[in-house]
Amino acid sequence: MPHPYSSISRRNLLAGGLALATLAAVQPALADGSFPEPGPFPPRDALLTYADMIKALEKIERTSKGAVQVTTLRELGISPGVSEAGRDLYVATVGTGDTHVWLQGRIHGNEPYGTDTMLDVLKSVGSNGNPTFRRIRDELTLHVIPMYNPDGSELYIRHTVLQDGSGRRIDLNRDWAPNAFQAKESIAWYTYWNQVKPDYGLDIHHQGLKYADDGEPITMSLGISLAPSGPTLPGVKGGLYDVQTRQMQGQVYSALQGYGFVNIDRYSVGGGGNFYEIDIRGGVASAVMIGLNWQDMNPTGHSHPMVFFETYGGSIGQKSRGKAIEQNVRGTVALLEGLATGSTWGTDPLIWHDQIPHVPFVGYQTDGGLVTPWPAQGPVTP
Repeated sequence: MPHPYSSISRRNLLAGGLALATLAAVQPALADGSFPEPGPFPPRDALLTYADMIKALEKIERTSKGAVQVTTLRELGISPGVSEAGRDLYVATVGTGDTHVWLQGRIHGNEPYGTDTMLDVLKSVGSNGNPTFRRIRDELTLHVIPMYNPDGSELYIRHTVLQDGSGRRIDLNRDWAPNAFQAKESIAWYTYWNQVKPDYGLDIHHQGLKYADDGEPITMSLGISLAPSGPTLPGVKGGLYDVQTRQMQGQVYSALQGYGFVNIDRYSVGGGGNFYEIDIRGGVASAVMIGLNWQDMNPTGHSHPMVFFETYGGSIGQKSRGKAIEQNVRGTVALLEGLATGSTWGTDPLIWHDQIPHVPFVGYQTDGGLVTPWPAQGPVTP
């Protein structure tokens, strides 16, 4: 077993370079492998629209025979309970357990498969008689947000667009910060989060194309937005979330090893031999771990661990679509099953360091710039 900080090499071959803030969506050809080639001109007709999502939610609610409850933030009395363009913000709940889990997809409008993933998971948990799903229903209550950013989704852009006359585009995943909350969506979802006070969370994203040393495409990167052993997370809750987020992702990684079409590494940004872990405080997944108290709406400092998946999404196409969604669903169900049974907390947190492949990191990308050295400290122990 390698030393926790020996680099398990991944060769990143993103065409045209890589912005530090986000992995670019590029279109090089994939190597031969079990994850399908999407082609240079991927169709979008299979992507779910806002209207498609509403129709799917209504059907899931109807066929679940009361297990799934679909509502809008406006119906819950939240103001503003709509997007910048006035679209209703939908959330579905399922389960009767005391442990609440926040599941969100498509915070970036041009990253569509979070919506498909959330709807598939919601349908299975709401209606499937399999013991796994019954256990999830009994032990957990899920708050499922299939389309966090409906305006960006309809425009097929990363951001939402302010309707104050400025036309400014706002990245909703940088809008949960003390001096932020510029968009109505951010205020609405933050208000709901404070009402729910979840115990755990998961966010589904896309990234550009990455390749392993064997030429196979990386189909999923597992991410923790405040890097374990980094500048911030070891000091949160005495290091508890540093350990728990690694256990959550370690369980997902272990569960997906049996599927030949899934190829996983740890999320990274950078390129050209300079790779970084992120330690960004303004994202949703970071704000909930820090316990952000914006405008005194969270005076008790409620917080919880949250992780994210970055699915291969540099090209969007029919054949790769099914595999991308399937790996998201399997990863999500594995995480939920672990939380429902408690098996997550028996997962070795050093799987994050020792087993999940990663590039040779040199530092951290933070809100204020790049920080070195890497790692900032050794692994936090339970």
